[in-house]
Amino acid sequence: MTAPAHENKHEHTIVVCMGSACFSRGNTSTIAAVQEYVKSRGLEDSLEVTGTLCQGKCREGPNISVDGERVSGVAPATISVILDERLI
Repeated sequence: MTAPAHENKHEHTIVVCMGSACFSRGNTSTIAAVQEYVKSRGLEDSLEVTGTLCQGKCREGPNISVDGERVSGVAPATISVILDERLI
C-alpha cells in the first residue's frame, strides 16, 4: 500500500526561523550547521529541513523547531547536541 501524496515522507522535520531577529543573530550559520549534521550522518532521506518566517519568539532566538518542538538560543556549535538529543 502506498502513502497518500500529501503525507510527509520524512521521519523528522527541522524548521529554522529566518525572521529578521533570528537571521541577524546568526541563523544563516545555523542552517549550514544543520545541513552539515544531516549530510555527515547520511540522514538526507529521513529529515526535512526548511526555513520559516518569524516564529514570534524573537527575544529568545535564534530559534529552530525539531518535530514541532521549539528550541531557542541555538548556536551552530550546539546543533549536534540539540539534534542528537531530539532525533536519536
